[in-house]
Amino acid sequence: MPRKKIILVIVEGPSDDLALGALLTKHFATQHRDVRVDIVYGDITTETNASPVTIRTKVADRVKAFAKQYGGLKALHFERIIHLVDTDGAYIPDEAVRQDPRFPSPFYTPTEILTAKRENITRRNLQKKGCLDELRTTSTVWGIIPYHVYYLSSNLDHVLHDKQNNLAEEKKKDAAAFAERYENDLAAFIDFLVTSNFSVPGDYRATWEYIRQDRHSLERHTNLGLCFTSD
Repeated sequence: MPRKKIILVIVEGPSDDLALGALLTKHFATQHRDVRVDIVYGDITTETNASPVTIRTKVADRVKAFAKQYGGLKALHFERIIHLVDTDGAYIPDEAVRQDPRFPSPFYTPTEILTAKRENITRRNLQKKGCLDELRTTSTVWGIIPYHVYYLSSNLDHVLHDKQNNLAEEKKKDAAAFAERYENDLAAFIDFLVTSNFSVPGDYRATWEYIRQDRHSLERHTNLGLCFTSD
């Protein structure tokens, strides 16, 4: 019997998997196709050695590591890669990052980032947007596997729950509630991502151009709905 093709979904954290993994699997899995989730446990675009020069290789290396872990899969065994990323306000102007000693960790609003370490955040944003700009123009990884990166702005909780600064326990609780809400209503789940007022209209290129402008990468937006309309 032929091996099933795999759609690999790369996500940043376990709450992304908890909220979306089972729903994406229910939608995309068939008798000829499996869905698997690879959790980065962090942000691949802001890792120490990540840059526009290295980021494509870093993503390909994650896919290769997954393939090795699951029985020595080859590139031809993958149907496509769906990569989900938070924007974290990466494209905002530097003046929208404001020094505030009350916030040792970044605090996000729809218009600015408040942080006690302003230079660190402006440096992070420069690195992250460079990597994202490289990934948004990447059509394949590991040579032949179709690849698309979709954003949740400013993060997963912002898009799914309209909460920008969720704490760890809230993330887990909200993610579980979201998955439970839609587990028996995939049509409503897809409609939520495709037609909500935060669903950016246009094709893949246009949605990425939109999020790069002004302070949109801090606002509540996503282009994840495109992964359903292009199936």
